Amino acid sequence: MGGGTYCFSSRATRATSLGYDTKSAQEIFTSKSINNAMDPSGIDVRESRDSEEHPNSVAIVLALDVTGSMGSIPHHLVKEGLPTIMDGIIQKGIKDPQMLFLGIGDHECDRAPLQVGQFESSDELLDKWLTDIYLEGGGGGNDGESYMLAWHLAANHTSIDCFEKRKEKGYLFTVGDEHTLKELPSHALKKIMGSSQADSTTAAELLDKAREQYNVYHLHVMEGCNGRRQDVMDGWKQLMGEDNLILVEKHRDIPGIVADIVTKNSDKVEAPVSAAADSESKEEEML
Repeated sequence: MGGGTYCFSSRATRATSLGYDTKSAQEIFTSKSINNAMDPSGIDVRESRDSEEHPNSVAIVLALDVTGSMGSIPHHLVKEGLPTIMDGIIQKGIKDPQMLFLGIGDHECDRAPLQVGQFESSDELLDKWLTDIYLEGGGGGNDGESYMLAWHLAANHTSIDCFEKRKEKGYLFTVGDEHTLKELPSHALKKIMGSSQADSTTAAELLDKAREQYNVYHLHVMEGCNGRRQDVMDGWKQLMGEDNLILVEKHRDIPGIVADIVTKNSDKVEAPVSAAADSESKEEEML
């Protein structure tokens, strides 16, 4: 995937004709269950590939919390945020961004804890995958969401030319206002991915693996229900490290933040950092 180009004038015309500026989230995101094309069951790989049209592809994964109040973020992206991201990236010299949208819920209680689009470059296809996301609005009272599913998908089910050909890492952003759940049991992973074999794992282990090919960030949205809980922010800081945890005061700031991170670090290849080891070290310091 990843063909086509992002045409801002065409996108503006289509957005007006479809009423993106005036419609509510419920009017735009009309799915009442997971779209079959975004069902992760049986997924092998999502690909970000170079082509004659896009010779220097840059893979970007944007994983959106679709529980509770976080549904306002996909709505903002449709209205104006997505063109802002793409403009900020393309105008600063990265001509071949390819973006993959994920929907993230709660694997302990939601029907659709993971939704998976395709890597795309064109304005029309990016809008398609974004608006196909099912805003389940679930989550539970278990003090966390399944952000680690984004790390699992990126680490085990993507193939990206920017890294495989040029050793330039892609970018992976999770966006939400909760803790990440710490454990991903094998039975949950088998159910979500439709796999007959899967081992239980932890959020820290999946983060480590995703970091092998991606620069991984978490955007913690402080407008959300748990956005200003100090324990939530401290937990993310311990897991991600200060540089890769971004505190977001207002969800409208997200597009500019994503574009800035991608463009500022586009030539940087990070050395993998062990989240598990970093977490253990910080726990020892706190004792």
